Amino acid sequence: MEASHLLMNLLLPPIIIITILLVFPIYFFYTIVHSFIRSFTMEDMTQKVVLITGASSGIGECLAYEYAKRGARLALVARRETMLKEVAKKARAMGSPDVIISCADVANSDHCKRFVEETISHFGRLDHLVNNAGISSSFYFEEASNLTNAVPVMNVNYWGSVYATHFSLPHLKKTKGKIAANASSSAWLYGPHMSMYSASKAAMMSFYETLRVELGPTVTITTISLGFVESEMIEGKHIGLDGKVVVDPSRKDAVAHFFPIMKAKESARLIVDGVCRGDRDVTDPSWLRALYLCKVVAPEVLEWVMRFFFIAVIRRMESFEKRKNGIEAKKVF
Repeated sequence: MEASHLLMNLLLPPIIIITILLVFPIYFFYTIVHSFIRSFTMEDMTQKVVLITGASSGIGECLAYEYAKRGARLALVARRETMLKEVAKKARAMGSPDVIISCADVANSDHCKRFVEETISHFGRLDHLVNNAGISSSFYFEEASNLTNAVPVMNVNYWGSVYATHFSLPHLKKTKGKIAANASSSAWLYGPHMSMYSASKAAMMSFYETLRVELGPTVTITTISLGFVESEMIEGKHIGLDGKVVVDPSRKDAVAHFFPIMKAKESARLIVDGVCRGDRDVTDPSWLRALYLCKVVAPEVLEWVMRFFFIAVIRRMESFEKRKNGIEAKKVF
């Protein structure tokens, strides 16, 4: 057995490298041609049924509007009913012929089963499932005194997508439908303060990569890797050390100082275009692909860069808080 492993260790690496060098030019040419052809065969969403989680604000809200413009019928899911009703109203005005809402928590398996059943009961079919619901967390791992406070991050980001996919899959297979998974660039682009959030998104990414192998062409899966986009997360909404949801405006100020923040409306358009084309993945902004290549080729360099920038962001947040507290102290006295 040891001899066979030794032989494979000696032979497989050079064989794989040579194969890649020979095949890559052909594969690269194929992807360009295939991408060009797909741009002319974009799916017509008229009367198609789309289920979107986390649809009450941010990217999810803009995805609802983008699908509505294309004539899709919508099932919108979120926890906040008032905001969800407003999004549904606007989606109808933008062209969706039929919109239903479902107040639900994706972290609850029974809720996921219910909103999928409500979608099928009302529309009779399901063509696209957009797993967009998510929540962020921000703290240094070594400072956490009770790690169970971070459990909701995994429950919402990972299990929320798994539950919705599990109950939707039989219906998507009937229509040869599509799944869009908003896994975030944090699934592979790690930074300090983001250990639990990145872990949940990495689990989500791995789940859909595996599912793509299991399902083959039956259901098309598009994974989404976004940078900083206008949303409640960018506005500072996250789970803190104590497990409570808080809003810290200093986060947006710190991030915007170092990184460009994209418009949710534009990101939503790119996402829906990619899903309708059947793209394997959507990365926005596209320069993130260069960082992914750096991660594969020179991971140590990327780790140093990420540490440098994110530590700078965190320090700016702390500076913002100190200035804010100083102003409030002056008001008191």
